[in-house]
Amino acid sequence: MTRPNASHPPHEIWLFLLCFSLCHFAPSNAQDQNQTVGFGYVIGSVNVDPTGKSLTAALSLINSSSVFGPDIQNLTLTASFQTKDRLRIKITDSNNQRWEIPQNIIPLPTPPSNQSHNSPLDLPNPPQSLNISDPNSDLIFTLHNTTPFSFTVTRRSSGDVLFDTSLDASNSSSFLVFKEQYLQLSSPLPLNRSSLYGLGEHTKSTFKLIPGQTFTMWNADIPSARADVNLYGSHPFYIDLRSPTGDGKVTAGTTHGVLLLNSNGMDVTYGGDRITYNVIGGVLDLFIFAGPLPETVVQQYTELIGRPAPMPYWSFGFHQCRYGYKNVTDLEGVVAGYANASIPLEVMWTDIDYMDGYKLFTLDPVNFPADQLKTFVDTLHQKGQKYVLIVDPGIGVNDTYETYKRGLEADVYIKRDGSPYLGKVWPGPVYFPDFLNPSTQNFWSNEIKIFRDVIPVDGLWLDMNEIANFDTSPATPNSTLDDPPYRINNYASKRPINGNTVPPTALHFGNITEYNVHNLFGLLEAKATNEALVNLTGKRPFILSRSTFVSSGKYTAHWTGDNAANWNDMAYSIPSILNSGIFGIPMVGADICGFIGSTNEELCQRWIQLGAFYPFSRDHSDKNSNRQELYLWESVAASARKVLGLRYRLLPYLYTLMYEAHTTGTPIARPLFFSFPEDVNTFGVYSQFLLGKGVLVSPVLNQGAVSVEAYFPAGNWFDLFNFTNSVSVVDSGKNITLDAPLDHINVHVREGNILALQGEANTTQEARKTEFQLLVVASNSGNSTGEVFLDNGDDVEMGNEGGNWTLVRFNGGVVGNNVSVSSQVVNGEFALSQKWIISKVTFIGLQKPGNGTNGQFGTVEISSLSLPLGQEFKLEKSIS
Repeated sequence: MTRPNASHPPHEIWLFLLCFSLCHFAPSNAQDQNQTVGFGYVIGSVNVDPTGKSLTAALSLINSSSVFGPDIQNLTLTASFQTKDRLRIKITDSNNQRWEIPQNIIPLPTPPSNQSHNSPLDLPNPPQSLNISDPNSDLIFTLHNTTPFSFTVTRRSSGDVLFDTSLDASNSSSFLVFKEQYLQLSSPLPLNRSSLYGLGEHTKSTFKLIPGQTFTMWNADIPSARADVNLYGSHPFYIDLRSPTGDGKVTAGTTHGVLLLNSNGMDVTYGGDRITYNVIGGVLDLFIFAGPLPETVVQQYTELIGRPAPMPYWSFGFHQCRYGYKNVTDLEGVVAGYANASIPLEVMWTDIDYMDGYKLFTLDPVNFPADQLKTFVDTLHQKGQKYVLIVDPGIGVNDTYETYKRGLEADVYIKRDGSPYLGKVWPGPVYFPDFLNPSTQNFWSNEIKIFRDVIPVDGLWLDMNEIANFDTSPATPNSTLDDPPYRINNYASKRPINGNTVPPTALHFGNITEYNVHNLFGLLEAKATNEALVNLTGKRPFILSRSTFVSSGKYTAHWTGDNAANWNDMAYSIPSILNSGIFGIPMVGADICGFIGSTNEELCQRWIQLGAFYPFSRDHSDKNSNRQELYLWESVAASARKVLGLRYRLLPYLYTLMYEAHTTGTPIARPLFFSFPEDVNTFGVYSQFLLGKGVLVSPVLNQGAVSVEAYFPAGNWFDLFNFTNSVSVVDSGKNITLDAPLDHINVHVREGNILALQGEANTTQEARKTEFQLLVVASNSGNSTGEVFLDNGDDVEMGNEGGNWTLVRFNGGVVGNNVSVSSQVVNGEFALSQKWIISKVTFIGLQKPGNGTNGQFGTVEISSLSLPLGQEFKLEKSIS
């Protein structure tokens, strides 16, 4: 054990031990609650980089505890400013290599070197406190040479404390504990001034986290219809939105983000005044993002983990699916039903029903024969529609099954006890591909190619990839991996982590245990599938994955899983979708009308009104429920035509938001506080959301309701279904009761926005052929702005240098007695080649003389235009 620092004489340490052994007990799942979990560490020495942007500290254990296993004796802490807005703090074993997520799985950007030509400063006797920072950063890292040691992260501008590991004698969780299978890290939070969001994936009734909850991260095949339990994905990332301080130093909406980059199972406990991590392996790899706005935090986060993948244009159309379509004739009937009802239908999906005995990459020869299904898909393509099929990872063990045999020959299956691990899913006994094995990429790509050569599917749907397993294998004797000393709150019941999944003692390529990479399987499968489809098609892939992890958005879209056909689940879909956006997966939706159980006419009508504005919009149901295609009820069909009509008019806007997400990380669907962080009332809004910065969706979420109470931040807001209906809020936001008859959802656009719209159509291909119209929403406070991004919709890259794309930025407003709008064009050649024109410009929100702010606004239309979209223009008209 390293000698204690001279500033902490032995008698001080023993007084410390005596004091805290009396008060610091193990968490509730320890065998003996009167035993101490840990005592923390002291600093031995510190090495500071001459730039003042990084340091390394040697840490020594103060005293041992056997609870949850022996402590690691010596640790190394490294703190470094990777950019002015990103601070990394890493704590790991000084003497032994521990599991960390490899760079080839999540390739983190290499920060600029902090090294100078001067020698590092070695401090064998560090001062009581030591600061590092970047001169341009608002963050300051302070290392405290106390017993036990601690660190804090504060804001230079305000002194606000963002993270603090200092010991709280009244709280046993405040010790840093580092054992082989148990890590503990904790920080206080300013009570009533800190609002947290994130820490998924869980179904929650609110977007803002509620104190007193534990958020468990261990990917599991648990229906999302179950609230407050670990689900399909793990995202140990949160944003902390601060309320203002009384002295005015911290302004409302000041935001930072925190990521613990660790793939092991964990509990994150949020008490309102404290957040505590209990992790069962790996290292403590903490990233602090400076913000200071919610939007910039997510941009900084995705700069680290990878920007979201661009989605093809067609994926923003409407999708239809069901588990239980009986045969190709059934699929044809659904497509015809939508066409006859004049409801847009972009993509037809098929669940596992198409497979032969539920075997991956096979076709049921009776109900989905290759020739008949191929004809169906060809017909879809001729009509400008698409087809997506489900893919499960379990490969049926069957000596007559070619995919299974090729996988066996390539030796690409996850192993246990030296042989491929045998699980059980839909086909019966299955092996699971090991996506850590370099050979698996070729195997997986080849299987997709063989299948696509038969059925040219347009996208793949990755399900059951947590990994789901219908069996629970017995724990390996004398191993603590299948049932570690600390039990995370799996299934909200501390269920052993080997339950209904691949057991943690199973081995991946390189002798990497499932224990360490369990939460990565969905990410790895999506990454391999993305690479396969890009190489096979040369086009932008569409992948939908149930299981996700940090950086999954680089490769896949996501849906919220197996929800239920009830009003609560419809309401809970909004927090789930907003969370996915801040996790870097902006293309997200929930099963419209509900998956589990039978929906009803009113619920389905209200749900399509909401779901038409999900970034990913799909109706999906279970085979044990009643059918719920939108044309089955005339009232639902009428609402679908109305809301999907608006969605298709907004396609250029939605696609431009995808471009923004891909280039900056900003989500498509956003909480209100993204646009209005200074309005603390937006912090608790979870029944509405924004598309982009200024389109507000306020759905009805309660049975029988014909009105909705919606929160409107300050400004003038205009009904996108009827521009003459408006809401005006002066100075500060307020709740407004809006009429919402059964056939209506309230969707408003705020002043200051310019929307580029196209015409309604039943497919995106047809919609893209229509003329553009501009909607200029005048603002009292200055110019109105907007933009539209255009490309062919399926190039692998989106907006890359030298690519075929056009970006048009619009500026407009009122100057004296004139309204005007102009454009700035980047790469106009592409838009000109498509012969897109603007045929009409509509100005709304024009103040009528003498009306002040009483909600009476004028409208000016300029029609019969033929302005090439790819060519800069300026348009003016007098309104006198």
